[in-house]
Amino acid sequence: MSAPWYLSGRRALAVCMTAGWIMTVAPLDSPSACPTTPSRSVIEPRTPLPAAFVSAPADPSIPVVDIDTGVEQVAASPKTRLGIHESRFTINDQPVFLFGISYYAALGANEQIWQADLEDMQRLGVRWLRVWATWSAFDDDVSVVDHEGRARPQYLRRLERLVQLCDQRGLVVDVTLSRQKPLEREAFFASPAAYHQAALTVVQTLRPYRNWYLDLANERNIRDRRFVSFDDLAAVVRAVRRVDPARLLTASHAGELSATDVRGYLHDAGLDFLAVHVPRQPQQPARTALQTRQYLQWMRTNKRLAPVHYQEPFRRDFGHWQPTMDDFLDDLRGALEGGAAGWCFHTGDNRAAADRQPRRCFDLRRHRLFTQLDDVEQQVLPRLAKIVQSHSPIPNQKPPP
Repeated sequence: MSAPWYLSGRRALAVCMTAGWIMTVAPLDSPSACPTTPSRSVIEPRTPLPAAFVSAPADPSIPVVDIDTGVEQVAASPKTRLGIHESRFTINDQPVFLFGISYYAALGANEQIWQADLEDMQRLGVRWLRVWATWSAFDDDVSVVDHEGRARPQYLRRLERLVQLCDQRGLVVDVTLSRQKPLEREAFFASPAAYHQAALTVVQTLRPYRNWYLDLANERNIRDRRFVSFDDLAAVVRAVRRVDPARLLTASHAGELSATDVRGYLHDAGLDFLAVHVPRQPQQPARTALQTRQYLQWMRTNKRLAPVHYQEPFRRDFGHWQPTMDDFLDDLRGALEGGAAGWCFHTGDNRAAADRQPRRCFDLRRHRLFTQLDDVEQQVLPRLAKIVQSHSPIPNQKPPP
């Protein structure tokens, strides 16, 4: 029997019937299931597949067929592997500080925008970008799952394409789920079961790639629609591990962590690292180094060392406090000096403007990220990159100009 083909799209069944193929669908929650989603079916062809529909996936021995577009995807095996060694991240077994950038509404952008932004990211030494899998804002829903946690094929394919492009560039992708709609107070998922299903939908699709991690719950400690208990997190972690045992998992925390929080994330929930959202206050940059050291000390006490990842620091145009260039520089220095494993240059919409412009990474439909940054952001990014480069050289990465 020849190798199976992967077919995605609404017309899968019709094409199989026309071609005389046998189609089998692997249960989504089965440990032995193929890396597919409910919209992806495994097909054993009785006759050769038309060449026009063949494209190469992560595993070149298994052709991927997209009958909705017929567009050829990346024709290469995955080459970027994210890992952890004690309190550090690694890429292809080499220690690296993950200097990153927010790219929330990426799935609303076209590939031309992606390529231009990714070029700028690499020029600046950026090694990871944060993308929301449940992003719906400004009348544009680009979520990869629906409210029942089921695949939305158009956007799930786009997420996979972006992960492929980043893999080939040596970039890491943070894929984030949230139980609350962004910029709103409404619940995103219809039920806890739908939330669990969403995590499995994403993991099943992206399982062949090793350059991404999953944030299971954005700001899960906030007692609103975002809240996810440690017990519930642990249940989702167990479900994901059955499908993808090696996947790195986290859940982000808003504000300072306590010793109980640190133990809850790493021991009770069984997550792989801390994802911290710092308080958006003028005094924060002076506190980051001390807080990082404290988190690591609590880990040593609990005999479980893990990375401290500053996934979402403060940003401009959020509130009354407008961070300066020095605030960003001091916060990054504090993270590095304290022993953090990663830090993100965070941006977002202008909350003081009626149209929320510039929206930066919150809306990428018409303008790419780097053309929406203000003067301070444009000027500080190269300086941030040089701090990272001087503190811990990044393998295979030239210093920024």
